Amino acid sequence: QVQLVESGGGSVQAGGSLRLSCAASGRTFSNYNMGWFRQAPGKEREFVGAITRSGSFRYYTDSVKGRFTISRDNAKNMVHLQMNSLKSEDTAVYYCAATISTLDLRREVLYNYWGQGTQVTVSS
Repeated sequence: QVQLVESGGGSVQAGGSLRLSCAASGRTFSNYNMGWFRQAPGKEREFVGAITRSGSFRYYTDSVKGRFTISRDNAKNMVHLQMNSLKSEDTAVYYCAATISTLDLRREVLYNYWGQGTQVTVSS
């Protein structure tokens, strides 16, 4: 079992930045690939980005490439999502998730564990 707790959400104006963090506890964090997903009001949850167990590879959805950066610190059992140049369309609840799968990390169904989510609101 892995417990995930997100933090760092809030309200920011368009063009601003936020850094989300996800603290993991339970089983060995470095065994898990980590993903970030988001769900906007009235929309389905969507993939934002993912980072592999060692941090060697990162994947992003096209809409956040160049603006968002995922990082992880396996010594501290943390994963972060640095979000820059925020847009109103980034407004959503953001979730971190963990998976032992090595398949397509964009697929939500592959993730075994989820955090409770943190709200990000970007005003224009």
